[in-house]
Amino acid sequence: MSSTHFGFQQVDEQQKAQRVRGVFDSVAGKYDIMNDLMSMGLHRLWKAYTIAASGVREGHKVLDIAGGTGDLSEAFAKRVGATGMVVHTDINEAMLSTGRDRLLNAGMALPTTLCDAEKLPFPTGTFDIVTVAFGLRNMTHKDLALKEMCRVLKPGGRLLVLEFSKVAKPLEKAYDWYSFKILPKLGQIIAGDAASYQYLAESIRMHPDQATLKGMMKEAGFGHVDVHNMTGGVVAMHMGIKC
Repeated sequence: MSSTHFGFQQVDEQQKAQRVRGVFDSVAGKYDIMNDLMSMGLHRLWKAYTIAASGVREGHKVLDIAGGTGDLSEAFAKRVGATGMVVHTDINEAMLSTGRDRLLNAGMALPTTLCDAEKLPFPTGTFDIVTVAFGLRNMTHKDLALKEMCRVLKPGGRLLVLEFSKVAKPLEKAYDWYSFKILPKLGQIIAGDAASYQYLAESIRMHPDQATLKGMMKEAGFGHVDVHNMTGGVVAMHMGIKC
C-alpha cells in the first residue's frame, strides 16, 4: 500500500483522508474565529485579493473547491449575479454543513456538493473560474486534483490556488516559533484541539513551495501560471489559465 505524509508523519494513503477528515470535523465549529485569530484578520485581505485577481463578472460559473464555511462562495455569488452560478463544495461533511448554514443565513441558497477534488463530478469545460483556498495542501494526490480542476474549466478559464507557502528567509525563525509554539496553544484555548493546529503547522511545511506548485500546475495543463506572494510569502496565490 502506498504511503503519504500527514503533517510530519508517514501514513497509508487511505488513512490520510480519514485523518484530515477528523481534523476538520473537530475544528468546523470554530473555523472562522480561528482563521481571524491565526492570521490577525489578514485571511480576509488574502481572499479579497484572490477574488479581485479572478476577473469574476456577472454571468460567470464558479466552482469553489474545499469551500469550507463558504466565505469565498458568498463573495463570488455577490459578483456573478442572477445569471451566474457558484457551486460550493467540500470533501468534509461537517465543514460543508457549516458553510451551507452560513450561506443560508446570508440569504444565499447556492448549489452545495460533497465531493473529492481528485474526482470532480462535473462535465469537462463547465466553469469560468475554479478556486481552492487553503485546501490543496490537505489533498493526497495534488497532481490529480490539479488535473481535475483544469478539466472542468472552460478554455481560457482561471484556477486560483490560495495557500500557505514558503516564507521569505528573514521571517523563517519568527514564523516557525509562531507556528509551533503559539498556534497549537490558540487551538487548545479556542477550539479545544491543539493537535489539529499542530497538524496545520506541519502540513504547511510539507506543502510544495511556490516554484514547485507552479511547475505542478503547468504539468496539469495550465499554459500560463502567475505567482503572487503575500505577507512575505506566508501565503501565495497561484493563478493558472487553461489553454
